[in-house]
Amino acid sequence: MVREVGFDTVRLPVKWSAQAEASAPYTVDADFFDRVDRAVESALRRELGVVLNVHHFDELSADADGQAARFLALWSQIGERYASASERLCFELLNEPHDPLTSERWNRLLADALTVVRSSNPERAVLVGPVRWNIPDALPALRLPDDDRLIVTVHYYSPFRFTHQGADWLEEAGEWRGTSWGTDAERDRVRADLERAAAWARDHGRPLFLGEFGTIENADTAARAAWTALVRSEADRLGMDWAYWDFATDFGAFDVSRHAWRAPLRQALLGGS
Repeated sequence: MVREVGFDTVRLPVKWSAQAEASAPYTVDADFFDRVDRAVESALRRELGVVLNVHHFDELSADADGQAARFLALWSQIGERYASASERLCFELLNEPHDPLTSERWNRLLADALTVVRSSNPERAVLVGPVRWNIPDALPALRLPDDDRLIVTVHYYSPFRFTHQGADWLEEAGEWRGTSWGTDAERDRVRADLERAAAWARDHGRPLFLGEFGTIENADTAARAAWTALVRSEADRLGMDWAYWDFATDFGAFDVSRHAWRAPLRQALLGGS
């Protein structure tokens, strides 16, 4: 369905840390690896690109020194597992590194992880983003190794009170219900935010991947579609590839209960009716 509707890439978020041993050698569960294999192979077989990441490894952000060896062991296993996979498979080192992980510590850790990946995948495209949940404003603190196959990724959810209104994992988000979006000033801010990120990428000679953007289902449908269409069109204008968050949960462009795409979001992302 993803391929047939017109998308050409899927981003596959994988919580490897929940399926790997807590102590050395930090082996990933074999059945879980098989499950990831099936997802990756299913997408590649349909000529889709795949961005495979380490997702929700919150223990790493909380204790980088204590979890670094485990993180590097995960990438050693992932890299070796997919070393012969199609070049349409890309690796993303870590989804949304965040406090208390500092930019300085993350810059060192990402370089170590890239070294591990390069030992088995010398030519594969690798994505890396900044701290502070991959927000564009954290890009200036990102320091990249000298590697011409690196792609920088950012996430965009601004204004947060609009995109995350009523999110049940945020204590204060219930008070944001009913937040609207769409004034000229609000649209200009989106453009300015993304232009600033694109300028950083140009200055550093790096391609930029907008790895997440989206709005929660609690927001007004028309406003969701308008925001999504603007972010997507600006990304296209600025030369960014992108992935919408997400397929079919509370931000989803697809409605599992109806087994159908949400037409306003589908149109916002792909055009047409």
